[in-house]
Amino acid sequence: MNRLFSIILSIILLAVLLADSSIAQDKEKRAQTGMKFLSVATNARAIGMGEAVTALEGKSESMFFNPAGMARQKNFMSFTAGTTEWIADIDYSYASISIAPNNGEFGVFGITVKAVDYGEFIHTIPDGESSAIDIDTFSPTALAVGLGYAKALSDRFSVGGNIKYVYQDLSAGIKGGFVTSYTDGSTYESEKFDKGVMAFDLGILYKTGYKSLTFGMNVRNFSSEIEYIKESFQLPLMFEMGLSMDLVDLFEIDKTQHSFLFSIDATHPRDFNEQLNIGVEYTFLNTFSLRCGLITPTDEQGINAGVGIKRNVGGVDMAFDYAYTDFGLFDNLNRFTVSFGL
Repeated sequence: MNRLFSIILSIILLAVLLADSSIAQDKEKRAQTGMKFLSVATNARAIGMGEAVTALEGKSESMFFNPAGMARQKNFMSFTAGTTEWIADIDYSYASISIAPNNGEFGVFGITVKAVDYGEFIHTIPDGESSAIDIDTFSPTALAVGLGYAKALSDRFSVGGNIKYVYQDLSAGIKGGFVTSYTDGSTYESEKFDKGVMAFDLGILYKTGYKSLTFGMNVRNFSSEIEYIKESFQLPLMFEMGLSMDLVDLFEIDKTQHSFLFSIDATHPRDFNEQLNIGVEYTFLNTFSLRCGLITPTDEQGINAGVGIKRNVGGVDMAFDYAYTDFGLFDNLNRFTVSFGL
């Protein structure tokens, strides 16, 4: 087991170092990644904690952040779904499901889906040298479908990964980009603008042995470069490291009554400055939760806050979470998540 532990840890660290090296050597790509919908967090609990969840254990929702987090899933089946109101009337929908056969002896297997509705746009084409006309409407979409796996290799160390297909369809446009004339009855040849690519996530989770202090690390959206028309771009690669701890461990307080989880992540995105994510979650009677989080630096995003409630009803673990985000010049954001566990 120790040998297997060393091999897997070495592979993950090598992948992370290669990814980090890729970011460091490719400064000209900063702010030029594509398929940015992959960077938008969806789970309301994670948002309420400022997305500082790299070192947290969870269930199926962990596949959207650090897949190693679902390795110790206690339920046989976990299901999570939710919606996100994003800026500019863009809507995100997502769902995840995971199963832990034979109490997780063979690991935990999962599936994730994230879909984006960008709304409806007017399709405008040039007509002549200085004019344009509206011909119809179009609705761009995006989708990411993934398979995940996580395994607890020891009582302290867990690993996990996702393989996912990422697709974006910007609808059809004019082949060549220009029409000499349209009002005289001439036609044009259209071209579909869509792309798909395979991407990978890798993560680890390590319980340090000091009370509940846990260390997590992951790399997300690792893929090959995509060529789009005449230009190429990469997915929004993200490297994250984090620590979490229930601060109640430091005091003589009944943990069945109170929990005060503190989590902090250091993130290195491919297309933005390094960021610090800080989050807290207070839970009373293992039922009611209050959350607050901060991501810094950002352009417009401010404080995150959220609430949650979870209960066991008829043998089914049920949870509802809500998160609010102050988004500066844009409309403030609301996100909702429901979860079930059997």
